[in-house]
Order: sequence, then structure tokens, then C-alpha cells
Amino acid sequence: MEFALLFLYERRLKLAVIEIIMNETGEIMAYTALYRKWRPSRFEDVKGQDPIVRTLKNQITSGRIGHAYLFCGTRGTGKTTIAKIFARAVNCEHPINGSPCNQCAACRSIASGASMNVVEIDAASNNGVDNIREIRDEVKYSPTEGNYRVYIIDEVHMLSAGAFNALLKTLEEPPSYVIFILATTEVHKIPITVLSRCQRYDFRRISNAVIAEQIIFLLKEENVEAEEAAVRYVAKAADGSMRDALSLLEQCISFYYGQKLTYDNVLDVLGAVDTGVFSDLLRGILAKDVTGCIQLMDKVMSQGRDLGQFVTDFTWYMRNLLLVQTSEHAEDALDMSSESLRSLKEEAEMIDIDTLMRYIRVCSELSSNIRYASSKRVLVEMALIRLMKPAMESDLESLKERIRELEERFENGIVVNSRKQDAASVTTRQESKIQPHETVVVELTEAQYEDYKQLNTDWNKIIGQQSKLVGSLLRGTRLSYDKTKGLCILFTDAFAEKMMNEQGRMEAFCQWLEQTYQKTFVVSTKYMDSSQAQPQIVRGNRIPGIEMDIGIEE
Repeated sequence: MEFALLFLYERRLKLAVIEIIMNETGEIMAYTALYRKWRPSRFEDVKGQDPIVRTLKNQITSGRIGHAYLFCGTRGTGKTTIAKIFARAVNCEHPINGSPCNQCAACRSIASGASMNVVEIDAASNNGVDNIREIRDEVKYSPTEGNYRVYIIDEVHMLSAGAFNALLKTLEEPPSYVIFILATTEVHKIPITVLSRCQRYDFRRISNAVIAEQIIFLLKEENVEAEEAAVRYVAKAADGSMRDALSLLEQCISFYYGQKLTYDNVLDVLGAVDTGVFSDLLRGILAKDVTGCIQLMDKVMSQGRDLGQFVTDFTWYMRNLLLVQTSEHAEDALDMSSESLRSLKEEAEMIDIDTLMRYIRVCSELSSNIRYASSKRVLVEMALIRLMKPAMESDLESLKERIRELEERFENGIVVNSRKQDAASVTTRQESKIQPHETVVVELTEAQYEDYKQLNTDWNKIIGQQSKLVGSLLRGTRLSYDKTKGLCILFTDAFAEKMMNEQGRMEAFCQWLEQTYQKTFVVSTKYMDSSQAQPQIVRGNRIPGIEMDIGIEE
């Protein structure tokens, strides 16, 4: 075991010496990526994780250093970076306010990767029991230099169940000179037995403002000019990850090397589209212009845009519309120019909240499905048609939009297609040949008949006084009486009858009747096919000498 450790130490030392020689002679100068070149070397350089940085610095200055830490959070938020800074800080010969000096022999050795005191392990490729047993054997040896041996296990959730079990005892009672730092992006996969043995630190997503500020600083250091709009878009596209932001930035700089980085340049490199395209698309959807929307997608595809990013950005655009509709101070939460905000407010007045919520739901579902789709364009076009044709869906939001469209058509006058008229006339002729069912006669007591007569007389007025949704569901219904259930509403639309009995609509309707007429009514619903004859309602107590039945009043 000692021989293996000595061999590993000599190999790391040789690699470090070769790297120094190459850099000094200039014979081989490898380019360093921005996220590596500007990786923080002190706690003070870390952005967006102030609570965690402050806690760790206080532990180092006070000597209250734990034996096991769990760093969890999304990618590119600084988990591994802070773990490396912490490893140097606990071994630094001259720490400065809890941060490593980066000048002493221990700091330089750890930074170059030659130190045996800091071991980085990728759990994705070293996830077996044997790998953990090697660690358990190594911790028996005290550090050759410095104060602590630090084990940084990245993507620790990839360890097998057996490896986790092998790690438990060492993790709970390690030697005083050993520190474990576990890093993961999926903390829910870590066994609770491991979680309970670690100090947990949740790394939050870095805000767009902090990322943009760091990008501006780096651009100035790299002597690269860039528009503010370009910087803001890169920061937003990074989705809270500083590493992703620097990778995207480097990609844009490389493509337009020696040129000023503009907003349009960034859109071209990242495969994104300008917000003006989203405005045109939304207006086309609201106008039910299927052809126009498909042609717009042709234009987007011909420019080589990424459809996944397109759907994500369009969903974000509608999210901004929703904020404008629901918030009095939306400009405080939206990072955009006054001109863009004015355009957004104009479009927010063109669409109601329920419709916008349905659009966001459909696009969110599309965003999660499109990444694994083989025909992404077909999937996007189908979703756009669904947005314009709510009749293709049967959920409540789509029903509301269909009802709203029908109400608008009723207000403006119904336009019926000639084919539909021909089909309707044929259907009418066919139905006329169908023999009617036998008429059912329902006799009512005097009190029952009075209740029925009063509501039946006012039925159209009652429908008009309901909410838009309930009124639309009740439109075209007739009031009748069921022998077993009492007052009954007859529906010729099965879907409308089903919707009326959902979400407490019938209970609310009965309460409205009770408050309006100061009388309790028991009302049920029933679907009747158009070919069925409606029951005939008669008064049970007839006037002597009069043999005439009393039918439904028109």
C-alpha cells in the first residue's frame, strides 16, 4: 500500500514539473477555457453563494471544522470549486480570514494536483465497493504535509448501494485528520444514513444579475466588446449556472473572434430567436392563423434555430405576459427595455388569463417531450395547432376557451358552413323517419306542479343570470320532472351534462335557486338523445269536470 502511494505521488510530481517547464519555455501553450481560467481561487471570488462561503470561512477561522460535508445543487453553481478552496484553506500555512493564501507550499501543491492530501474521486466511474475500500484503507495514514487529508467525491449519488454501505462507518467516525466532501446534483438519491452523517449545504442557482456582472468583468479583462443585451441573454440562457454562462460566452467569442459581440450574434450562435418572432407567433395563434404559424416555423427552421430552445424561450415569453397581467409592478421582475415592456403590455391586453395559462401548460409539456422526440418539428407544429384548436382537447381550460369562442360567435352572428348546413338537412330528414318513443306522462301533486311551473316559466331568465360557464352549459336545456329524483334538467349534450355535475356546479346552482326564490329545490340532471320524447308533465289533482291534461308551457 505504501509503495502504491509513493508511486502515485511521484507520478503527480512529474506531471506538475512537465507542465511548469512547458509553460516557461513556451514550446507548448495550451488554451485554457474561460471557466477554468477564471475559476475562483479564494472564497471572496465565489459569486452567488454568500451564506455557504461565510459559514465555511467562520468554521476555518474558529477551528470548528466538520468531518463530512454534503454539497448539493444544480450544475455549475460552485460545488467543486468551493470544495477545492476549502481543501486548500484547511491545509494553508498562512490562511487569510478563512481563505487560502495560495502562496505557501501546501496551497501551491494542492492547486497543481501534486499533493497527496487532497484526493478527487469521480463517483460516476469509481462507484464500486472496491473503490470505497481503497479509501477506507488510505485514511489510516496521516497526511505527509499539512493538517488534513481531504477526499472530494463528485457525483456521489452514482455510488452503488454496497459502496454507500462500505462508506458509512468511515464517514461516521473518520480519523481526526480526514475530511470528506461529497458533491451531488441529485440529493434525493443519497441514502438517509449518509445524509444524517454530513453537514448539508444547498447551493442555489445564481441570479441572472450576478452572472451578467461577472461576464462584464471577464469581458473587460479579456478585451472583448459586447452589447448589454447580449450579456443579459447569455446570463439568462445559463439558467443559474456560472459555468454554463462562461461556456456559452466562450462559444460566442470564438465564433465572432475580433468582433463586437452583439445581441444578434449571440442569437445566431446559440440557435435562439429574437422576441419579435415570439410576438408574431402569439398574434398568429390568437388569430387562429394556422398557415401563418406554420410558415413562421419554416422561417425559424431555415435559420437553423434549435427547436428545444425555441419552445423554452416562447414559454418564458408567455410567462412574462402572465406577470404583466397579474402584477402591478411587473417591470421590477422583468429584465427588459422599456420598449419591450410596452409591447408586452399591449399583447397582454389581447389575451385572457385562462387562455394564457393553457398556452403555458401545453408549451411546458412540449418542452419536456421534445428533447427525446425524433421528429421535433412535427411535435412543435402539432402543439401550435392544439393552441389554435381548443376543440382537440377535453380539459377544463380548453372547454372554457371553446365556450368563449362560441359566445363571441353568438354576439357577432353565427356563420355556418354550407357543408354543415347540407349535413344538417340530411340528418334532419333521417331523424324524421325515426319513430318517436312513447311519451312518458308524469303526474305531479299541486305543490310539485307549482314549483315546476314557476321555474319553467323563468327558465330562460334563470340561465341568463348564471356565470358565463354555467350559462353556456345550460343553454339549450329544458326543465322537466323525474318520478324518482324530482326536478330534472334535460341536456341534449352529454359533455355539457357531465361538466355541469363537476366541481360543485350543481350544488352552487341549487343554492342560487334557494337564495333567489326563498325555497329549497332538489334538482338533478339527465342526458336525453334528441330522438327521445320529453316527458309530459301534468297536474295530479285535476279540476272536476275538466279532463284536459296540462302540458309543458312554451
